[in-house]
Amino acid sequence: MQGVADALWDAFHTQGVAWVGFYTADESRSENERLILGPRRDKPACSPIALHGVGGAAYTTGATQIVRDVADLGENYVECDPRDKSEIVVPLITDGGAVWAMLDVDSHEVGAFDESDDEGLRAVLAAAGFIVPAPRWRG
Repeated sequence: MQGVADALWDAFHTQGVAWVGFYTADESRSENERLILGPRRDKPACSPIALHGVGGAAYTTGATQIVRDVADLGENYVECDPRDKSEIVVPLITDGGAVWAMLDVDSHEVGAFDESDDEGLRAVLAAAGFIVPAPRWRG
């Protein structure tokens, strides 16, 4: 996971990406603390986080979440960096189809991500040996 976070950061931080990281799901925790920060670049982030945010939506639906403008989410947005304006979260699944982690990428620009970013991120994750779901977007 750290290798993927490092590679994505190195490739895209000069192109508007503000943060790259993983969250893993800990089923032993309550819904308010279910998602735990994992490997990331390039600054700390919130942890643990609840299921009401974008990561929680990716976790519970198994679908990539593309958020054009985080301001549109209101109370459902978990703000770790007030400068972030858009986000994409791609779920990772087990052989049995359960979501166990999410790749989260943030930008300080509104509208930074779209379906082509999801396709590219899923390709990177698959090449790294992670299982990712077929594309079905929410956002």
